Amino acid sequence: MQILNLPGPKAEALIQRDAAVISPSYARAYPFVMDHGKGSYLWDVDGNQFLDFMAGIAVNSTGHSHPRVVKAIQDQVEKFIHISSDFYHESWVKLGEELDRIAPFKEDAMSFMTNSGTESVEAAIKLARYHTGASQFIGFLGAFHGRTLGALSFTASKPHYREGFFPMLNAVTHIPYPNAYRPILATRRGEDYGEAIVRYLREQIFEKIIPHTEVAGILIESIQGEGGYIIPPPGFYPALRKLCDDHNILLIVDEVQSGMGRTGKWWAIEHFGVEPDIVCVGKGVASGVPLGAIIARKSVVSWSLGTHGNTYGGNPLACAAALETIDLIQHEMMANAATVGAYALDALKAMQERHPSIGEVRGLGLMIGVEFVMDRETKEPAHDLREAVVDAAFKRGLLTLGCGTSTIRIAPPLNISLSEMQAGLAVFEEAIAVAEKEYAL
Repeated sequence: MQILNLPGPKAEALIQRDAAVISPSYARAYPFVMDHGKGSYLWDVDGNQFLDFMAGIAVNSTGHSHPRVVKAIQDQVEKFIHISSDFYHESWVKLGEELDRIAPFKEDAMSFMTNSGTESVEAAIKLARYHTGASQFIGFLGAFHGRTLGALSFTASKPHYREGFFPMLNAVTHIPYPNAYRPILATRRGEDYGEAIVRYLREQIFEKIIPHTEVAGILIESIQGEGGYIIPPPGFYPALRKLCDDHNILLIVDEVQSGMGRTGKWWAIEHFGVEPDIVCVGKGVASGVPLGAIIARKSVVSWSLGTHGNTYGGNPLACAAALETIDLIQHEMMANAATVGAYALDALKAMQERHPSIGEVRGLGLMIGVEFVMDRETKEPAHDLREAVVDAAFKRGLLTLGCGTSTIRIAPPLNISLSEMQAGLAVFEEAIAVAEKEYAL
């Protein structure tokens, strides 16, 4: 397979210009400089073609520049580009109606429109405090909810996200995420690891640290994203929902990365048979146009006039893109995500048998994590090997992204074809073989 000479001269020149004027706080995965994209393919400024297995971190849900999304944005631009949330426009109302329709609970829903997933988390924090009158929250180790100060107080995936920004919001107690592949708590007879986590919350946190009456909400990624694409055991969410019901605590699910059809259902939480109280939305909701939302049970949206607001939330361009995105996902892409995702999961598990560096393959739909280890018995994380796989794939024309300590996420556009998935997995396996040879596995 051809190995690309990257970065090319045009990309290198732009990277140097970037370094002179753009904040050094941005972390770039590798020197990819995009020129244009179509569907599941992208081209850099030097004309190199790439297959996209990361979709702008699960943002380009309908692929790059889907013609229907482009047309919806163009039509809206010709009408008007902006009107603030102090006023009304029809596409905003339509989007609220659609979010009510696809909300993962039976009760009527109300939405608050934001500009990003992080802003959705901030809105959920405020609403939970306002509605319950309590001030404390439970978060999870390995979580990523954003980098604004409130969301950052819940984020617990990498210490450098927090370094230099203390004190955090003094309201969050973190407990282990139910990662059955790397458990840190003991289970009792008859319970799975997820149930053990909820028992720990009941018996240790609520009995020894925080009275449950002080807890406004539990904020959790339905499937943990940045922390490693981790799927909780089946007993976890039913036990967590019961705990919330027992103590009048709001269950807030972060579906910023896992929602909008990525797992083969509208929301990842739907795989677990429970209904949340608030859903945080972002990333793939508008096919790359900045938009987020919280979707909450109508009975929870008890805050009063002027309590929360923004200028750009529900922007007309974003709403137009979101309405088209929702229609495309429902009628064309959600079923494809389930079908192609199931194929990819099986293919990766077969790949695991051929490659000793693959410790675990896990996923739902097109949200798949491949965790790399130096030894399957000890499960020693293979961080550097993982980075070598990402780099080798990039040089062979496949864009991937790491997550967690040693996992690579497979999160392509939801309309990726079976043949495109097969082609990408062939490149991925070659990259693994290159990395294993480098690390003598």
